[in-house]
Amino acid sequence: MDEPIIQIRNVHKRFGGVHALKGVSLDVKRGEVVVIIGPSGSGKSTLLRCINRLEEFDEGSIVVDGIPLDTAANINAVRTEVGMVFQQFNLFPHLSVLENIVLAQRVVRKRSRDEAVQNALQLLEKVGIPDKADAFPLQLSGGQQQRVAIARALAMNPKIMLFDEPTSALDPEMIQEVLDVMVELAREGMTMVVVSHEMGFSRAAAHRAILMDAGQIVEDAPPDVLFNHPTQERTKLFLSKIL
Repeated sequence: MDEPIIQIRNVHKRFGGVHALKGVSLDVKRGEVVVIIGPSGSGKSTLLRCINRLEEFDEGSIVVDGIPLDTAANINAVRTEVGMVFQQFNLFPHLSVLENIVLAQRVVRKRSRDEAVQNALQLLEKVGIPDKADAFPLQLSGGQQQRVAIARALAMNPKIMLFDEPTSALDPEMIQEVLDVMVELAREGMTMVVVSHEMGFSRAAAHRAILMDAGQIVEDAPPDVLFNHPTQERTKLFLSKIL
């Protein structure tokens, strides 16, 4: 159990002439919440997408819960254990909220319809919108849609949750309702890697905060240390612009 659930070693990723990740190495322990911050183009979202091989990396290795991301079978095995929530909600607009959460359970987890529906209803209760089961995504606010997206990811019983700037597309008053759900997940012991500039969430729930810049990890420390007493000049400069 002491072995990290995510092991990233010397990962490089290039997009043409752009060297997006330059030898990134990172361990994430079980139950740990890691927040990644950094300027646009620093590689943080690319790194997140490499963890479940949505993005193919050029060099290095990633092992998730003991499974190396090196074959199609292994990649599929890892993806069933890793939930991901994006900036955009990616809900099926023609399906109700309930059906959005039921679908993958039936297809991937092979659950009976009754089991999938019961699970979906429990998760809608968990994310605070039990009354929206029969609504369609476009009838919901952005914050509600993002909570449905979180419920859909949780329905697969993931061991790890990845969040890629989950509140960046939301109106300010809707951000907190999504962060509250994420804080509760963290308290329950979910392993989480979160790309976000929401300092309140970092302080409330994260075990570590990481600053990335130009495809590299610049600083890695507990949130209180990174935000209040950073050691790197690049971190100080970045924080001076966002705090």
